[in-house]
Amino acid sequence: MTSPNRPKEVKALDGTNKTLNGASDPPVFSSKATGIPLRPSLNGEPQANNPQPLPGHALTGKQEHYLKRELLSQQVDYEITELASTTALQRFGAPFRSDFGEVAPVDSDLPILRFIFVHHVRNFPFLDQAREKEFWQDKLQVFLELFAQKHISSSEDRLEESKRRKLAIKAKKLVELMMVSAIPTASGYEERIRFSELEVVDRGAQDQGLLVNAPEGNLINGWDVNVAGVRTTSVKRTIRYHQHAEFILRVRQPGKPDHYVGRRYGQFVKLHKRLRTELPGKVLAPLPRKNKTATTSTFFSGGDDDDASSVSSVSTHQTGFTHDDSGSLRNLVPGHRRAASQTPDRASPRASGEYRGERVSLYREDQRVSLRAFLRTFLQNPQIAESKAMQDFLTHDPVKLNEEELEDLDRRKAMDEKRIEEQRKFYEIARQRAKELDVYMEKFRRDIVERNGLTNLFKEIREKERINDLSTEYQRFVEWLRIEVAATIYHLFLAEDNSPELLAQARRIHSMIPYTALKQVIRFANPALVMSGVLDLFLAQPFGTRSLAQRVFGMALNDGIKGFQKPIDALRTRINNDVFCEKLKHFTNADADSKNHVRNEAVVDGVDLVVAILKSEQIMPDLSSEQIGQAFNAYVAWNNAVENVDDEMKAGAQLFAQLKQLLKMYTRQRDKAMMLSVIEETVTLQLFRDLFTIFYEPLVRVYKSANVYNSVTDFAAFVDDMFQVLDRAQRQDVSADPNQTVQSFIDLCARHQGDFYKFVHEVHIHDNGLFTQIMGWLEGILEFLRHGPKGGKLDMNALFQGAIEMKQVDKLAAMKEIDDLIKWQEERKKWHQDKTRQKMAAQTSSGGAALTPTTPPPGSTTFRSSDFGINESDLADLDDSGSNGSDSRSDSEEDADPIAHERKRRAKNQDHLRRSAGEPIKPEVKQLKNLREGFLMMLRMVLAE
Repeated sequence: MTSPNRPKEVKALDGTNKTLNGASDPPVFSSKATGIPLRPSLNGEPQANNPQPLPGHALTGKQEHYLKRELLSQQVDYEITELASTTALQRFGAPFRSDFGEVAPVDSDLPILRFIFVHHVRNFPFLDQAREKEFWQDKLQVFLELFAQKHISSSEDRLEESKRRKLAIKAKKLVELMMVSAIPTASGYEERIRFSELEVVDRGAQDQGLLVNAPEGNLINGWDVNVAGVRTTSVKRTIRYHQHAEFILRVRQPGKPDHYVGRRYGQFVKLHKRLRTELPGKVLAPLPRKNKTATTSTFFSGGDDDDASSVSSVSTHQTGFTHDDSGSLRNLVPGHRRAASQTPDRASPRASGEYRGERVSLYREDQRVSLRAFLRTFLQNPQIAESKAMQDFLTHDPVKLNEEELEDLDRRKAMDEKRIEEQRKFYEIARQRAKELDVYMEKFRRDIVERNGLTNLFKEIREKERINDLSTEYQRFVEWLRIEVAATIYHLFLAEDNSPELLAQARRIHSMIPYTALKQVIRFANPALVMSGVLDLFLAQPFGTRSLAQRVFGMALNDGIKGFQKPIDALRTRINNDVFCEKLKHFTNADADSKNHVRNEAVVDGVDLVVAILKSEQIMPDLSSEQIGQAFNAYVAWNNAVENVDDEMKAGAQLFAQLKQLLKMYTRQRDKAMMLSVIEETVTLQLFRDLFTIFYEPLVRVYKSANVYNSVTDFAAFVDDMFQVLDRAQRQDVSADPNQTVQSFIDLCARHQGDFYKFVHEVHIHDNGLFTQIMGWLEGILEFLRHGPKGGKLDMNALFQGAIEMKQVDKLAAMKEIDDLIKWQEERKKWHQDKTRQKMAAQTSSGGAALTPTTPPPGSTTFRSSDFGINESDLADLDDSGSNGSDSRSDSEEDADPIAHERKRRAKNQDHLRRSAGEPIKPEVKQLKNLREGFLMMLRMVLAE
């Protein structure tokens, strides 16, 4: 706490210390919970919600923060958008050249991106050796400006989110988060909106991990599906009957009664093929391989446990042994063995409390859970969930189950519940063991968070040859890491529905890798020379001709260009109007200014882009008034057919639909042609070779000198050992004591941790300082996030007060805009919080309440975002703004009927509006835009290092 009689010094933009009025400057209080200074009240006590600014300040701490945030957001948006300009790098500053001479940091038109580039990109350990003129100016700048000149189509051209647009949105959010969190205000009283309950809601939303495998309560896009059981059916072929396994699906839809359908494995295969036909181009997850093994499990029941005894079925074997635990799922014996239908022996009575084990053979249990994971993965996609193939698969030919089949469903359900319970036990024990390391992990966290923490960690690894030689804190970190890796292996290969399929795939891949031959190749070959020779082969241009790489890429792109020509010719034939078609083609090949002019006309007139193109006088050839009328009538018919679903208008709308398709085809064809021209440029090959030299060769030198080839056999031994542990966990009754299950996986990691440490140690001592440079680079980023730029702080009060004195803004109107922004942020946070709660409530009401959410895995909360300089409130704001992501359907999913496709596109927009119903709308700012010029000058001074 600062003394009331002591003047407060604040660092100004010029680097000097300014003293506030010592007589009137009140004491500074700090919240113990948040560490954020609180404004004192008149009686000297801290008051967190005092709306009045400090004496001598024009803004409150909250107004400072959200004014800074708004102005930074505007600047980041401008700079990200401006990167598409052909002159962006010329206004960037060093190391890029400019036609106006060297651009000083205080004169850069893109100060934020320049700062990030100079301090966090250019000084990357590999790129710091790149020469300014030869690499940055003559290659990278030339290539990027060349790419910008091609004017590849945007999202507006294609009526869809292009990948570059999505990347730009993500980049904007990340850069904004980085700058808002890192650059402080000069007053030191910056505040953010805080909802303490938000953390509880978000944490609860993350605790649904184990619910995914639950047999009940998984409503996905209107379907709650569980592969609930397996039965055997007999099918007569020529002479005799053949038995087949049929998987029983329990299907539930809101407002409808449950029903069951039986599906053989071959019908799952047909579903996969039908979906490929119905959704061409859609990337579908592979179907799990056929697995005919049975699973044997032991169920324990007591005399006074009616629920447990009800699990018993007619398909059991009495074992007669007793146990003091409740049963296990890891007591599984693989083998294709079906138990015969027989009545269990109930002659001898049981005493109350006596436990009797019943071994139950569950036919094709692994196949059942893997098919359930397969179905639920497919249903996550709205298109697949709404497809005709999926509708037929889940609803056609419902079946009625007999008593034996219902008992089988009960046993499978009990199996699922026991599986989830074992996961909980495993994680609870692992979490308890990790909790014992909390004291050491807290000290380790502080060591990492403090200055040069990462450098000190790798220095320790470099100096110590064995794990036992490390300091106590680092040894405890290794112990914590063992628990984390053990939990991950258990989760991947035993706990999930798709674990049997994933384990089988891992075994196949492992069996196919020739580790010994790979070790010898790495040991005696020189990868640097090999890759250099390959590059020479592919990039050489004999007598100035095209290189082999250019020919290969050019052939692929040419095939794509030719592939578009066939549907283009077919469309032109159906349109049967060469003037319309040529006008669209000329627009596609027009310069950027002409295209932007036509797009603006479409926005002003409120018409489709195709209409604006056809009536534009800037695009040749000119249309007659009759042709313009024909185009506009087709547009009206198009809208009627789309919005009213009127079949009578459909014929008149076909022309406009075909014109829209033709424009999109021309646009994509031009994009490929532009990419081909970029690849054929000599600078592209030169840039590729330089990037290879910069990144690949240093890594090759490191791994060659560190004898990495020895680690190949170490990795193979670890995988072999892991498979043996997994097999034992499935066969033996180790889960009778969950501690043994946990310990078996931890011991697996302990047996091989020395080999892994030796690999890291050997690489580090032969890296020629590469790892040290990388750690220094990371710590430079963390230093900026924690302490801000060295050029000073943003004095938002001085900026605001100066603008008022210069008559640039009206004080009352500007203050109202800032308060409106704060109110909007509060309402948006509250709206997002309510939406999250509603989503969780919907999941709970669908059956999830039966399962208690688990806490996060051990160690997942060891580090916090504030440790790395990122304010948790700013991070929550980033998550809020990205909660309504756009649909990422691929181009190939467009329906053959363009009218139906347009209906779906508009329906998707309407659905987005429904989901965002009630979301607060950002208020319009006018006065604050007048602060941008002064803010930009201040920002340049702060970031001009």
